[in-house]
Amino acid sequence: MMPSLRKLRFEDEQGNPGFRAQLKEQRWDDHRYYHHDLINQSLHFVSACTFITAYALLFVDAALASLLAWGVAMTSRQAGHFFFEPRDYDEENGVSHEYKEEVKVGYNLMRKYVLMGLWLAIPVVLALSPTLFGALERPDSAMDFLRHVGFGWLFFGVAAILFRVGQLWFERDLETGIVWATKIVTDPFSDFRLYRTAPARLIKHGRSDDTHAAA
Repeated sequence: MMPSLRKLRFEDEQGNPGFRAQLKEQRWDDHRYYHHDLINQSLHFVSACTFITAYALLFVDAALASLLAWGVAMTSRQAGHFFFEPRDYDEENGVSHEYKEEVKVGYNLMRKYVLMGLWLAIPVVLALSPTLFGALERPDSAMDFLRHVGFGWLFFGVAAILFRVGQLWFERDLETGIVWATKIVTDPFSDFRLYRTAPARLIKHGRSDDTHAAA
């Protein structure tokens, strides 16, 4: 167990917070602040497996990969945060939920509400205008419609990452944004390693995880 009130610092061999050190620190902060509940961790494991599958499928069928990533991986991932992760005072880290929301590098819960709202709006817009106001071919079947949705979600995901990178560049610096984008893209592999034992631990020990060890 790491000391609760101390912010863990990661540095490179020269003692500077280089790219890999910043990436490790962002991952550690995300884990220790936002993954206390083993249901949440288990859902992240499901999400990681699905995202990895979607990554492989991306080179074969990008629309289907996007439907899988957003429809299964992203929804299970965010459900863990929205419905199961505790939002009371974090005794382990000595901080409030409000503090964690304020210092979150990526999409905190409030930003995620906006993000998921826009995600849900895409199929609604395509249902109202199947050709997207003349930009797309009219779908001949439900599968064609879903493929349009999949491509819409794919472009939206890329845009959401680039948008947050731009925000972080403006608020902090470009490197912070690039580090965060790298973390997001590689999270499925990191989450698979971190949370692969979560389902078994959930069954054996209940929901609370008190084994937050540095990655």
